[in-house]
Amino acid sequence: MGKVAVGLTMSLDGFIAGPNDGPGSPLGEGGERLFAWYSGGDTEYALPGTEMVFVVSPQTAELLREAHGRMGAFVTGRRTFDLANGWGGNPPLDVPTFVVTHTVPEEWVYEGSPFTFVTDGVESAVEKARAVAGDGDVAVGAASIAQQCLRAGLLDEIHVDLVPVLLGGGVRLFENLGTTPIELERTRAIEAPGVTHLTYRVVR
Repeated sequence: MGKVAVGLTMSLDGFIAGPNDGPGSPLGEGGERLFAWYSGGDTEYALPGTEMVFVVSPQTAELLREAHGRMGAFVTGRRTFDLANGWGGNPPLDVPTFVVTHTVPEEWVYEGSPFTFVTDGVESAVEKARAVAGDGDVAVGAASIAQQCLRAGLLDEIHVDLVPVLLGGGVRLFENLGTTPIELERTRAIEAPGVTHLTYRVVR
């Protein structure tokens, strides 16, 4: 069985989007700075399932190729789904995508829809994603979903693409985690132009 892992790009002060994010500005004010490293190298990397091509460092390209190759399913939240407008019907990396939500958006419910809407909590969504992913990893997107997975003891790995910028406000990756410390073990650190890739195992 694969791992349940979150992987997000984060500013040095802990934000994955700038202030005032919304449908017209999904990255918030200044949030686009978090992703400058997508075009800061000399090695092309085509994002699977999309027409997007990043130009990154060779070490970053190898890391992305490895992570994306293991990904078997994706779990995200309704707010992220709405901000991305359902990715135009093409979920990230073209894998089965489970959206945790209180209400199902009926316009996305049709035969062949790439999304499964889960209304009974993050544990249920992860369980369904694991069943579909098989030996592949379940990727968790959205800060709130990552926080819920951490609190529930569902997360195996945290991957942070750390960008040397201070956004000063916005959407924090790590908050609402309670007061019990969560121990982590660093398993990888890769320096690349404009970003440091950090991977941690959640110690149980």
